[in-house]
Amino acid sequence: MQPGNHSQFPVFLLLGLSEKPEIQSVLFGLFLSLYLVTIFGNLLIILAIITDSHLHTPMYLFLSNLSLSDICFTSTTIPKMLLNIQTQSKAITYAGCITQMYFFTVFGLLDNLLLTVMAYDRFVAICHPLHYTVIMNVRLCAQLLLLTWLISVLGALPESLTMSQLSFCAIVDIQHYFCELPEVLKLACSDTFINNVVLYLVTGVMGFFPLTGILLSYSRIVCSVLRISTTGGKYKAFSTCGSHLSVVSLFYGTCLGVYLSSTWTHDSQTGAFVSVLYTVVTPMLNHFIYSLRNRDMKRALRKLLCNTLSPQ
Repeated sequence: MQPGNHSQFPVFLLLGLSEKPEIQSVLFGLFLSLYLVTIFGNLLIILAIITDSHLHTPMYLFLSNLSLSDICFTSTTIPKMLLNIQTQSKAITYAGCITQMYFFTVFGLLDNLLLTVMAYDRFVAICHPLHYTVIMNVRLCAQLLLLTWLISVLGALPESLTMSQLSFCAIVDIQHYFCELPEVLKLACSDTFINNVVLYLVTGVMGFFPLTGILLSYSRIVCSVLRISTTGGKYKAFSTCGSHLSVVSLFYGTCLGVYLSSTWTHDSQTGAFVSVLYTVVTPMLNHFIYSLRNRDMKRALRKLLCNTLSPQ
Protein backbone atom coordinates (compact mmCIF):
# COMPACT_ATOMS: atom_id res chain seq x y z
CA MET A 1 0.00 0.00 0.00
CA GLN A 2 1.50 3.34 -1.04
CA PRO A 3 1.73 5.93 1.74
CA GLY A 4 0.41 8.70 -0.46
CA ASN A 5 -2.78 9.32 -2.41
CA HIS A 6 -5.10 8.73 0.56
CA SER A 7 -8.84 9.21 0.18
CA GLN A 8 -11.61 9.53 2.75
CA PHE A 9 -14.10 8.05 0.27
CA PRO A 10 -12.23 5.41 -1.73
CA VAL A 11 -13.54 2.97 -4.30
CA PHE A 12 -13.21 -0.69 -3.32
CA LEU A 13 -12.71 -3.35 -5.96
CA LEU A 14 -14.00 -6.81 -5.02
CA LEU A 15 -11.71 -9.16 -6.93
CA GLY A 16 -13.93 -12.17 -6.16
CA LEU A 17 -12.99 -15.82 -5.95
CA SER A 18 -11.12 -15.76 -9.25
CA GLU A 19 -10.13 -13.22 -11.89
CA LYS A 20 -10.04 -15.81 -14.69
CA PRO A 21 -12.67 -14.79 -17.29
CA GLU A 22 -13.30 -18.37 -18.42
CA ILE A 23 -14.74 -19.50 -15.06
CA GLN A 24 -16.89 -16.43 -14.30
CA SER A 25 -19.96 -17.99 -15.91
CA VAL A 26 -19.42 -21.17 -13.87
CA LEU A 27 -19.17 -19.16 -10.64
CA PHE A 28 -22.28 -17.18 -11.58
CA GLY A 29 -24.33 -20.31 -12.26
CA LEU A 30 -23.09 -22.09 -9.13
CA PHE A 31 -23.70 -19.24 -6.71
CA LEU A 32 -27.02 -18.29 -8.29
CA SER A 33 -28.19 -21.89 -7.80
CA LEU A 34 -26.98 -21.99 -4.19
CA TYR A 35 -28.59 -18.62 -3.48
CA LEU A 36 -31.96 -19.62 -4.94
CA VAL A 37 -31.95 -22.91 -3.00
CA THR A 38 -31.20 -20.97 0.20
CA ILE A 39 -33.93 -18.38 -0.41
CA PHE A 40 -36.70 -20.76 -1.48
CA GLY A 41 -35.80 -23.41 1.10
CA ASN A 42 -35.94 -20.99 4.00
CA LEU A 43 -39.06 -19.29 2.63
CA LEU A 44 -40.78 -22.68 2.52
CA ILE A 45 -39.96 -23.23 6.19
CA ILE A 46 -41.35 -19.80 7.11
CA LEU A 47 -44.54 -20.37 5.09
CA ALA A 48 -44.99 -23.88 6.51
CA ILE A 49 -44.73 -22.53 10.06
CA ILE A 50 -47.14 -19.66 9.35
CA THR A 51 -49.79 -21.83 7.66
CA ASP A 52 -49.69 -24.84 10.01
CA SER A 53 -51.32 -24.12 13.39
CA HIS A 54 -49.58 -27.16 14.92
CA LEU A 55 -46.25 -25.35 14.47
CA HIS A 56 -47.31 -22.21 16.33
CA THR A 57 -44.99 -23.02 19.23
CA PRO A 58 -41.90 -21.25 20.63
CA MET A 59 -39.46 -23.64 18.92
CA TYR A 60 -40.88 -22.99 15.45
CA LEU A 61 -41.27 -19.28 16.13
CA PHE A 62 -37.52 -19.12 16.75
CA LEU A 63 -36.89 -21.36 13.73
CA SER A 64 -38.85 -19.04 11.43
CA ASN A 65 -36.71 -16.13 12.65
CA LEU A 66 -33.56 -18.20 12.03
CA SER A 67 -34.73 -18.89 8.47
CA LEU A 68 -35.42 -15.18 7.93
CA SER A 69 -31.99 -14.35 9.34
CA ASP A 70 -30.35 -16.89 6.99
CA ILE A 71 -32.09 -15.30 4.00
CA CYS A 72 -30.90 -11.83 5.01
CA PHE A 73 -27.39 -13.07 5.90
CA THR A 74 -26.86 -14.60 2.46
CA SER A 75 -28.49 -11.62 0.73
CA THR A 76 -25.90 -9.21 2.14
CA THR A 77 -23.13 -10.75 0.00
CA ILE A 78 -24.26 -13.02 -2.84
CA PRO A 79 -26.50 -10.63 -4.89
CA LYS A 80 -23.64 -8.09 -5.08
CA MET A 81 -21.24 -10.84 -6.13
CA LEU A 82 -23.64 -12.02 -8.86
CA LEU A 83 -24.18 -8.44 -10.05
CA ASN A 84 -20.43 -7.84 -10.30
CA ILE A 85 -19.94 -11.02 -12.34
CA GLN A 86 -22.87 -10.22 -14.64
CA THR A 87 -21.87 -6.59 -15.26
CA GLN A 88 -18.13 -7.36 -15.23
CA SER A 89 -17.70 -4.61 -12.65
CA LYS A 90 -15.80 -5.16 -9.43
CA ALA A 91 -16.52 -1.80 -7.81
CA ILE A 92 -18.35 -1.17 -4.55
CA THR A 93 -18.57 2.28 -3.00
CA TYR A 94 -17.13 3.21 0.39
CA ALA A 95 -20.63 3.61 1.85
CA GLY A 96 -21.74 0.36 0.21
CA CYS A 97 -18.80 -1.53 1.70
CA ILE A 98 -19.45 -0.29 5.24
CA THR A 99 -23.19 -0.97 4.85
CA GLN A 100 -22.48 -4.52 3.66
CA MET A 101 -20.12 -5.13 6.59
CA TYR A 102 -22.70 -3.80 9.05
CA PHE A 103 -25.62 -5.96 7.88
CA PHE A 104 -23.36 -8.98 7.44
CA THR A 105 -22.36 -8.63 11.10
CA VAL A 106 -25.95 -8.00 12.22
CA PHE A 107 -27.32 -11.19 10.72
CA GLY A 108 -24.26 -13.21 11.71
CA LEU A 109 -24.78 -12.16 15.33
CA LEU A 110 -28.52 -12.80 15.02
CA ASP A 111 -27.94 -16.37 13.85
CA ASN A 112 -25.67 -16.95 16.83
CA LEU A 113 -28.11 -15.51 19.37
CA LEU A 114 -31.13 -17.33 17.91
CA LEU A 115 -29.29 -20.64 18.22
CA THR A 116 -28.69 -19.80 21.89
CA VAL A 117 -32.37 -18.98 22.48
CA MET A 118 -33.37 -22.21 20.73
CA ALA A 119 -31.00 -24.16 23.00
CA TYR A 120 -32.70 -22.61 26.04
CA ASP A 121 -36.09 -23.56 24.57
CA ARG A 122 -34.97 -27.20 24.21
CA PHE A 123 -33.60 -27.13 27.78
CA VAL A 124 -36.97 -26.02 29.16
CA ALA A 125 -38.87 -28.53 26.99
CA ILE A 126 -36.77 -31.52 28.11
CA CYS A 127 -35.81 -30.61 31.68
CA HIS A 128 -39.10 -28.92 32.69
CA PRO A 129 -41.74 -30.42 30.37
CA LEU A 130 -44.66 -29.89 32.77
CA HIS A 131 -43.90 -26.18 33.10
CA TYR A 132 -42.90 -25.61 29.46
CA THR A 133 -46.00 -23.67 28.38
CA VAL A 134 -45.88 -21.57 31.55
CA ILE A 135 -42.17 -20.70 31.22
CA MET A 136 -42.08 -20.26 27.43
CA ASN A 137 -45.12 -18.02 27.29
CA VAL A 138 -45.88 -15.55 24.53
CA ARG A 139 -44.48 -12.61 26.48
CA LEU A 140 -41.13 -14.29 27.18
CA CYS A 141 -40.78 -15.45 23.57
CA ALA A 142 -41.46 -11.92 22.30
CA GLN A 143 -38.93 -10.49 24.78
CA LEU A 144 -36.27 -13.02 23.76
CA LEU A 145 -36.78 -12.27 20.06
CA LEU A 146 -36.73 -8.52 20.64
CA LEU A 147 -33.55 -8.88 22.70
CA THR A 148 -31.76 -10.96 20.05
CA TRP A 149 -32.61 -8.46 17.31
CA LEU A 150 -31.68 -5.48 19.50
CA ILE A 151 -28.33 -6.93 20.57
CA SER A 152 -27.50 -7.82 16.96
CA VAL A 153 -28.35 -4.37 15.62
CA LEU A 154 -26.43 -2.57 18.37
CA GLY A 155 -23.60 -5.11 18.58
CA ALA A 156 -22.66 -4.55 14.93
CA LEU A 157 -22.39 -0.78 15.32
CA PRO A 158 -18.94 -0.45 17.01
CA GLU A 159 -17.10 -2.26 14.20
CA SER A 160 -18.81 -0.23 11.47
CA LEU A 161 -18.40 3.10 13.26
CA THR A 162 -14.69 2.57 13.91
CA MET A 163 -14.24 1.44 10.30
CA SER A 164 -15.71 4.73 9.08
CA GLN A 165 -12.85 6.59 10.81
CA LEU A 166 -10.14 4.89 8.74
CA SER A 167 -8.52 6.29 5.62
CA PHE A 168 -7.70 4.27 2.51
CA CYS A 169 -5.98 4.79 -0.80
CA ALA A 170 -8.18 6.11 -3.61
CA ILE A 171 -8.63 2.62 -5.11
CA VAL A 172 -8.48 -0.46 -2.88
CA ASP A 173 -8.25 -4.04 -4.21
CA ILE A 174 -9.98 -6.56 -1.91
CA GLN A 175 -9.08 -10.21 -2.52
CA HIS A 176 -12.59 -11.31 -1.63
CA TYR A 177 -16.14 -11.43 -3.01
CA PHE A 178 -17.53 -9.20 -0.24
CA CYS A 179 -16.28 -6.61 2.24
CA GLU A 180 -15.12 -8.88 5.04
CA LEU A 181 -14.02 -6.76 7.98
CA PRO A 182 -10.62 -8.38 8.77
CA GLU A 183 -9.70 -8.34 5.07
CA VAL A 184 -10.58 -4.64 4.68
CA LEU A 185 -8.67 -3.73 7.85
CA LYS A 186 -5.47 -5.09 6.30
CA LEU A 187 -5.78 -2.53 3.50
CA ALA A 188 -6.23 0.62 5.61
CA CYS A 189 -3.60 3.35 5.36
CA SER A 190 -4.23 4.61 8.91
CA ASP A 191 -3.66 2.94 12.28
CA THR A 192 -6.07 0.03 12.88
CA PHE A 193 -5.23 -0.69 16.54
CA ILE A 194 -8.62 0.52 17.86
CA ASN A 195 -10.42 -1.37 15.09
CA ASN A 196 -8.65 -4.61 15.93
CA VAL A 197 -9.41 -4.19 19.64
CA VAL A 198 -13.10 -3.60 18.88
CA LEU A 199 -13.16 -6.55 16.44
CA TYR A 200 -11.66 -9.00 18.94
CA LEU A 201 -13.76 -7.64 21.81
CA VAL A 202 -17.07 -7.94 19.93
CA THR A 203 -16.13 -11.34 18.51
CA GLY A 204 -15.05 -12.60 21.93
CA VAL A 205 -18.10 -11.38 23.81
CA MET A 206 -20.63 -12.35 21.14
CA GLY A 207 -18.97 -15.71 20.69
CA PHE A 208 -18.21 -16.68 24.28
CA PHE A 209 -21.53 -15.93 26.00
CA PRO A 210 -23.88 -17.50 23.41
CA LEU A 211 -21.68 -20.60 23.11
CA THR A 212 -21.52 -20.87 26.90
CA GLY A 213 -25.31 -20.66 27.04
CA ILE A 214 -25.64 -23.42 24.46
CA LEU A 215 -23.15 -25.69 26.23
CA LEU A 216 -24.82 -25.14 29.61
CA SER A 217 -28.25 -25.88 28.15
CA TYR A 218 -27.09 -29.10 26.54
CA SER A 219 -25.14 -30.22 29.59
CA ARG A 220 -28.35 -29.96 31.60
CA ILE A 221 -30.27 -31.71 28.81
CA VAL A 222 -27.80 -34.62 28.74
CA CYS A 223 -27.96 -34.99 32.53
CA SER A 224 -31.75 -34.97 32.43
CA VAL A 225 -31.96 -37.51 29.58
CA LEU A 226 -29.52 -39.90 31.26
CA ARG A 227 -31.89 -40.10 34.21
CA ILE A 228 -34.63 -41.50 31.95
CA SER A 229 -34.86 -45.25 32.56
CA THR A 230 -36.13 -46.45 29.15
CA THR A 231 -34.14 -46.43 25.90
CA GLY A 232 -37.20 -45.27 24.00
CA GLY A 233 -37.64 -42.33 26.34
CA LYS A 234 -34.01 -41.30 25.91
CA TYR A 235 -34.28 -41.51 22.11
CA LYS A 236 -37.48 -39.45 22.08
CA ALA A 237 -35.90 -36.78 24.28
CA PHE A 238 -32.75 -36.54 22.16
CA SER A 239 -34.74 -36.55 18.91
CA THR A 240 -36.50 -33.32 19.92
CA CYS A 241 -33.20 -31.42 19.87
CA GLY A 242 -31.34 -33.38 17.17
CA SER A 243 -32.01 -30.86 14.39
CA HIS A 244 -30.96 -27.90 16.52
CA LEU A 245 -27.80 -29.67 17.66
CA SER A 246 -26.91 -30.42 14.02
CA VAL A 247 -27.36 -26.76 13.04
CA VAL A 248 -25.30 -25.59 16.05
CA SER A 249 -22.51 -28.03 15.13
CA LEU A 250 -22.58 -26.83 11.51
CA PHE A 251 -22.55 -23.14 12.51
CA TYR A 252 -19.70 -23.34 15.02
CA GLY A 253 -17.85 -25.97 12.98
CA THR A 254 -17.64 -23.70 9.93
CA CYS A 255 -16.72 -20.68 12.09
CA LEU A 256 -13.92 -22.71 13.68
CA GLY A 257 -12.79 -23.89 10.25
CA VAL A 258 -12.59 -20.31 8.97
CA TYR A 259 -10.66 -19.21 12.07
CA LEU A 260 -8.15 -22.07 11.79
CA SER A 261 -7.66 -21.52 8.07
CA SER A 262 -6.93 -17.82 8.64
CA THR A 263 -4.43 -18.81 11.37
CA TRP A 264 -2.62 -21.38 9.26
CA THR A 265 -2.51 -19.40 6.04
CA HIS A 266 -2.41 -15.68 5.26
CA ASP A 267 -3.46 -16.22 1.63
CA SER A 268 -6.50 -13.98 1.04
CA GLN A 269 -7.68 -16.09 -1.88
CA THR A 270 -7.81 -19.21 0.31
CA GLY A 271 -9.69 -17.24 2.96
CA ALA A 272 -12.26 -16.16 0.38
CA PHE A 273 -12.94 -19.76 -0.64
CA VAL A 274 -13.24 -20.88 3.00
CA SER A 275 -15.69 -18.03 3.67
CA VAL A 276 -18.12 -19.68 1.26
CA LEU A 277 -18.72 -22.30 3.98
CA TYR A 278 -20.39 -19.93 6.43
CA THR A 279 -21.79 -17.32 4.02
CA VAL A 280 -23.49 -19.75 1.60
CA VAL A 281 -23.26 -23.40 2.61
CA THR A 282 -24.43 -23.10 6.24
CA PRO A 283 -27.56 -20.99 5.53
CA MET A 284 -28.41 -23.35 2.65
CA LEU A 285 -28.05 -26.52 4.74
CA ASN A 286 -30.00 -25.28 7.76
CA HIS A 287 -33.41 -25.73 6.13
CA PHE A 288 -32.42 -29.16 4.79
CA ILE A 289 -31.48 -30.27 8.31
CA TYR A 290 -34.77 -29.11 9.82
CA SER A 291 -36.93 -30.40 6.97
CA LEU A 292 -35.28 -33.84 6.76
CA ARG A 293 -34.76 -34.53 10.47
CA ASN A 294 -38.00 -33.10 11.85
CA ARG A 295 -41.19 -35.14 11.40
CA ASP A 296 -43.56 -32.23 12.15
CA MET A 297 -41.75 -29.99 9.68
CA LYS A 298 -41.85 -32.66 6.96
CA ARG A 299 -45.59 -33.06 7.48
CA ALA A 300 -46.14 -29.27 7.35
CA LEU A 301 -44.03 -28.92 4.18
CA ARG A 302 -45.93 -31.75 2.46
CA LYS A 303 -49.23 -30.12 3.41
CA LEU A 304 -48.05 -26.73 2.14
CA LEU A 305 -46.82 -28.14 -1.18
CA CYS A 306 -49.99 -30.21 -1.67
CA ASN A 307 -52.19 -27.14 -1.03
CA THR A 308 -50.06 -25.05 -3.37
CA LEU A 309 -49.86 -27.53 -6.24
CA SER A 310 -53.35 -29.02 -6.03
CA PRO A 311 -55.88 -27.61 -8.52
CA GLN A 312 -58.54 -25.37 -7.05
